[in-house]
Amino acid sequence: MKQALTILLFILSISIEMNAQKNKEIYKFSEDINNKIEKDTVPWRYQVGATEFSINGNYKKALQTWDRQGAKKKSVSIKDSLYFNEFQPKDAKDYIINRSKKERVIIINEAHNNSRHRVFTTSLLKGLYKNGCRYFGIEALYDSLVNTRKFATLESGSMYLHESQYSNLIKEALDIGFVLFEYEYKVGKTGKEREIEQAENIAKMMAKHPNDKFLIHCGYDHLNEGIPGISSWEKAMAARLNDMTGVNPFTIDQVPSSESGSPEFNNPYIRIANTVKPVIMINGKGETFNGSVNYGIADCRIIHPVTIYKNGRPDWLTLDGRRKAYRIATDSISEFPVLALAYRINEFEKEGVPADVIEINNKDQEANLILDNGIYRIIIKNRGYKTILDYQKKI
Repeated sequence: MKQALTILLFILSISIEMNAQKNKEIYKFSEDINNKIEKDTVPWRYQVGATEFSINGNYKKALQTWDRQGAKKKSVSIKDSLYFNEFQPKDAKDYIINRSKKERVIIINEAHNNSRHRVFTTSLLKGLYKNGCRYFGIEALYDSLVNTRKFATLESGSMYLHESQYSNLIKEALDIGFVLFEYEYKVGKTGKEREIEQAENIAKMMAKHPNDKFLIHCGYDHLNEGIPGISSWEKAMAARLNDMTGVNPFTIDQVPSSESGSPEFNNPYIRIANTVKPVIMINGKGETFNGSVNYGIADCRIIHPVTIYKNGRPDWLTLDGRRKAYRIATDSISEFPVLALAYRINEFEKEGVPADVIEINNKDQEANLILDNGIYRIIIKNRGYKTILDYQKKI
């Protein structure tokens, strides 16, 4: 099952890269996404649908749609439960930032439908930069001008970059001073060749900057330092990078211990850890928990708690209160549903990616955009995707 799913993820990545710009409307109403899923016949339709829900700002629906491809209840053996009890939770952000002082390469992954993972990586950037990390490799990026433009556009990479929290991650990194670079393979090669080329591209950057530290943001199994789910890979990108450079990356797996769309499918470790913030588990020897006894995929695993919603939006969107909620005045809207998109000033005209997107279904809804301080252009579109309101707002 695991191998079949990983193959499906690989197929999906190719499909998304080849078809990212085919649909005129990128930010879609939920009804249109659902209709497309029901009409589609491809095996990965729920994965594509989940990604599109993440792009329209519906985190919960993205998780629920992902579950539809065959989510199953997870269990923990007695042996693994006893092993887990040897560890204590430590704040994941603090641990990673402190660990970065002695690491040259940090690799952190994401599930492509889960915007929470991008927000967590965003939370690390200032601390990593302070500790000497200067180069940031992004799997979904195909944009040689992003470092001079200072923001992502709809043409900057794959479909994933259309999601607001990905664009916010890129914007934050650029504003802090990171140099972004692309390391993805060229479409049309085998999975094994993809892992090799990804590692080669990162290794070349490391050779050019031998005294600098690197952060790599990738999807799923590319950080696998053990045996990848697809046996034909032989080794994943992270392991190959180690072989090529002699630098053992510090690998952080966000995927397996993040919540599902339904609590019944959550990894039991989320319940056992019972925390309110993302944690990494550490034992008395200073060793990190990475899944189970002799589990060699990554150095550690982040356990994300179940999301708390405030006025319909995930609380982690605020980055511990740094971002503010801006409530759309629904009394000024004459028809529903609508899409509300917030663009950083002067980015909309240049095909920029919105800083936040929400769908508003009625006048009584708490319609909150979650935004950093700044000036934004707010675009409101009706059910026919026609702009009915267009104004500026300072946050």
